[in-house]
Amino acid sequence: MRKSEVLAAEAVSCLNKALCHLKDIWEEIGIPEDQRLQRTNAVQKHIKHLLEMMIKEEETLKMKLLSSIQTCKTEMEKLCLELQIAVFEEEEGLSILQQETNIRTQMEALKKEKNQRMQQLKTLLEQDQDLCDILCSMPYGIAPDSVPSPEQLQNFHQHIADQNREKEKRYAEFMELKKQITLHMEELDRIPETSFEKDVVCEDEDSFCLSRDNITALKLLFCQLEELKAENEATCESLRERIQQLWDRLQVSQEEREALNEHLVSSRKRNLEALQAEVQRLEELKLQNIRNVTDAIRSEIAVFWEKCFFSADQRQAFAPYFSEDFNEELLALHDAEIQRLKQHYEDHRELFQGVNKWEENWRLFLDLEKKATDPTRFTNRGGNLLKEEKQRSELHKNLPKLEKKLKDQIDAWENEQGREFLVNGQKFLQYVAQQWELHQMEKEQVKLQRHLKKSKQTEEDMLYGTAVRTPTKRRFLGTPTSNKARKFNATSSLSSGTTNSTMRSAYGGTVCHSPVHRLPLSANKTPAARTPGSGKPPYPRVQGCNKENKAQLKETPLSARPVQGL
Repeated sequence: MRKSEVLAAEAVSCLNKALCHLKDIWEEIGIPEDQRLQRTNAVQKHIKHLLEMMIKEEETLKMKLLSSIQTCKTEMEKLCLELQIAVFEEEEGLSILQQETNIRTQMEALKKEKNQRMQQLKTLLEQDQDLCDILCSMPYGIAPDSVPSPEQLQNFHQHIADQNREKEKRYAEFMELKKQITLHMEELDRIPETSFEKDVVCEDEDSFCLSRDNITALKLLFCQLEELKAENEATCESLRERIQQLWDRLQVSQEEREALNEHLVSSRKRNLEALQAEVQRLEELKLQNIRNVTDAIRSEIAVFWEKCFFSADQRQAFAPYFSEDFNEELLALHDAEIQRLKQHYEDHRELFQGVNKWEENWRLFLDLEKKATDPTRFTNRGGNLLKEEKQRSELHKNLPKLEKKLKDQIDAWENEQGREFLVNGQKFLQYVAQQWELHQMEKEQVKLQRHLKKSKQTEEDMLYGTAVRTPTKRRFLGTPTSNKARKFNATSSLSSGTTNSTMRSAYGGTVCHSPVHRLPLSANKTPAARTPGSGKPPYPRVQGCNKENKAQLKETPLSARPVQGL
């Protein structure tokens, strides 16, 4: 038996005992039966009323529990809908009180979850609003009064993290741009003028709005200041070049130049103003010395004419160069011409330098060719002869290569420009061919003159019986010899042609023989009369020289070799 049933049985037993006890008391007192009946009815009514009151209270409790269950169910369904979770399933066989307790516990848990989500949402919304104010961006698309799902909160967290990274990036970019803008303004001696410039330079960094438009405006301001700085630097550089030109043309003293040294380095506003003032002063001074300045410019023009290999016709084309009417207009024409020549030289610098290099090598080659035909070169004991021969051989190889390289460059330039590249008024390759031809003609002329001179000398020797005598102490790379050695040299000079030819081929020139002396005439004998055209051959020295000349005529001159690539 359940404990509640035992307690109910005990209550009934207690009630019966109480009624029996009341009956005994009434009997002892002697209360009549009718009064005892009334008293019993009063006890019954009192007990019945008490029980009814108790039952009513319990019924009220039951109704409250059922109502609470229903209210909790309704609220829990709403919470589940807001939290986007499934509704809890009720367990079967539970009492009303257990049902009410379970459902109330579940509802409290849902309320706590909702409050946590709403608190997170509130925090994220506040952070988002701050970032929106700084970055001037749109708020995150979520309603502040709706309960967010876990996924929505996670996405919102990610959005805040992205916004913070963007803020850090823009802030770093802003600080770098602000630093550069401040430096440029200092270099330009410029103060902030617009409200935006004041916000950038003067206001606190944390209060600056890091919007995309502001960052773009910052970049634009930086570019404008950079362009202005570049313009100032270019202007200052141009003014410095102009000042240097005018200083040179006007022959300004070093003391006056040093007074402007501090403005020749920087390009600030005050430097620009100082340079402009100096140019204006020099221009005024130039007008007072037009003739001297014009002559100085003419000297520069002449230098660039040489650098650019201008022909006489090209030089004559600039008529103001020869004018004696010195005025501002003439000076301006000379200024324009020197600028044109400088630009012309810069545009074709590589070609002009190549032509100049060829001319330098050509002059060196001609000088070495001339030295190779000089008999006195054999008296040099310092080893220069071998060096000159090696250098001459290298030049003979390198000149055609340089000519071919220049030909390719000139052809490419002419194809690109659509006009001819002239050197001294003619095409470079024609100029080169002409120089080789002139060199060859000069060599042939020298050979012809030498041949005529030797032929004339031979005729005189045969006609008058005379020979060119040389000092007795002159020897070929040796020490003085005895008379017997001289006789031996006289008899063996004809047989030494082979040796001399070998040495001549090694050194590229003519080797002079030791002089051959005739025997002294006896005092008792008179010289026999010699007739022209006698059958006696000329002296061995003359024959040796003729052999050397013939050997040289058979050789091919270095300068007569064909030019490669022409």
